[in-house]
Amino acid sequence: MAALQKLPQRRRLIRLCFLLVVLWEVGAGQMHYSVPEEIDKGSFVGDIAKDLGLEPPALAERGVRIISRGRSQLFALNPRSGSLVTAGRIDREELCTQSTRCLVNFNILLEDKLNIYSVEVEITDINDNAPRFGVEELELKISEMTTPGFRIPLKSAHDADVGENTLQKYELNPNDHFSLDVRSGVDGNKHPELVLELALDREEKAIHYLLLVALDGGSPVRSGTSRICVTVLDVNDNAPIFTQPEYRVSVPENMPVGTRILTVTATDTDEGYNAQVAYFQEKTLGETPEVFELESTSGDIAITKSLDFEDTKVHEIDIEAQDGPGLLTRTKVIVTVLDVNDNAPEFYMTSATSSIPEDSPPGTIIALFNVHDRDSGQNAFITCSLPENLPFKLERSVDNYHRLVTTRALDREQFSFYNVTVTAKDGGKPSLSKDAYILLQVADINDNPPTFPHMSYSAYIPENNPRGASLISVVAHDPDSDDNAHVTYSLTEDTFQGAPLSSYISINSDTGIVYALRSFDYEQFQDLQLWLTAWDNGNPPLSSNVSLSIFVLDQNDNAPEILYPALPTDGSTGVELAPR
Repeated sequence: MAALQKLPQRRRLIRLCFLLVVLWEVGAGQMHYSVPEEIDKGSFVGDIAKDLGLEPPALAERGVRIISRGRSQLFALNPRSGSLVTAGRIDREELCTQSTRCLVNFNILLEDKLNIYSVEVEITDINDNAPRFGVEELELKISEMTTPGFRIPLKSAHDADVGENTLQKYELNPNDHFSLDVRSGVDGNKHPELVLELALDREEKAIHYLLLVALDGGSPVRSGTSRICVTVLDVNDNAPIFTQPEYRVSVPENMPVGTRILTVTATDTDEGYNAQVAYFQEKTLGETPEVFELESTSGDIAITKSLDFEDTKVHEIDIEAQDGPGLLTRTKVIVTVLDVNDNAPEFYMTSATSSIPEDSPPGTIIALFNVHDRDSGQNAFITCSLPENLPFKLERSVDNYHRLVTTRALDREQFSFYNVTVTAKDGGKPSLSKDAYILLQVADINDNPPTFPHMSYSAYIPENNPRGASLISVVAHDPDSDDNAHVTYSLTEDTFQGAPLSSYISINSDTGIVYALRSFDYEQFQDLQLWLTAWDNGNPPLSSNVSLSIFVLDQNDNAPEILYPALPTDGSTGVELAPR
């Protein structure tokens, strides 16, 4: 505490502001932060690295990034500090209009394990908008017979801020005839009313000029003004009265443009011109283009622009009824838009792999994607499915994220690729669906040895063959691909009649053609037994063997030779041979 008191006053104020702005909690898998609007780009929002229990370098190594759906990126991650910072100017009124709380939700993704975390940032209001009136000058006409205490509703001011920063009170310039009273409506809005304190005399003063001031509760206080011109008339002492203080109607969002949805009615007990009632739709500053049209004489309200439940669920229409001289009363029409199933589910592919080894274990993640339906209720309830008899399944994660994972080992020799169709279907009637396609190549591993089509081979060659004569061609097939399917042939080394077998026979390693390396002699040997080996080019290589029998065919290459009786050594024949 003593060390803190020694800090300069400015540093203590900065630290206090820092503690007030950065409020966070991590619970149930979600991180919460708070930041005021209109702060500079790059301002600190929260320590993502700390809240995830990671050091900033580890956060970058794990491939952290922000995922937001359907809107511009409001926040960014500082890769050095691991902090969440603003990506630009944030206008709370533009983002959330006059909602009490302004919450921005998005997800943090860790790429290495495809973990998803939910983040919620509350945008707090600052007093950056002054109260403003819809009209700068208001004209009122009041009968001189109006008794003191008569109340005249005035045009309300609107402040785009919320809480203490929004409109808090009205003030009227001092005068002799009028005072100001402010009433709160059922919606919590403050409505100023001009109260007649002293009877008017048109002959004494026909026009009264007043100044109405609207003030908010911010620091510093902001204000807006409206000039009021009160014209004193003769005898119009009744304002129109609506049949209901508030009208409510529910309309499906696919209601055609031009359809009349409601008629408001106000009556005036005066007569003639003083009882002629006209209806006006009160304009709110900064309001979007009109969705409804009010017919000034009949009070009919019709649709002028297509409704969209996903854009606006409730429309509030402020309507004024004004009689001939200008007395008015107001009512509110609340139009509730009913959802119809007019939006099919949408896919947002977060991560997907295009190739997977065929020996990948069951449970290998192929893709991570998000599905979203802009409808609500049952119309937005989404189920995802896959075709039957595929070695894949879907696993549901947080915030409508799904994982596509394998259910068993794959075999490239059966299916070299899969074109997986994921179908997302909503719960509407009739339901709408959308397909996403994931093309997955199955990468080969060397799991098949070359195989010969026969268990053994035989070759026949006449003796006295020329050297290099082709004996037989063998072919082995490997169902793998690329290098794993490239086959080479070799001769199993052995000896024959004391000489290496390779001195008799050779085989072309690429074609499998077996050649004779010498001329064979039937009188020396009649057959030759050997083994051939087929190797693939995998790592490690696989092989298979087959036996080859080579048979030498006899040729008439030897004349007869008399072995008995033996010839005399003296040169005589000794034996007379009868001709054969």
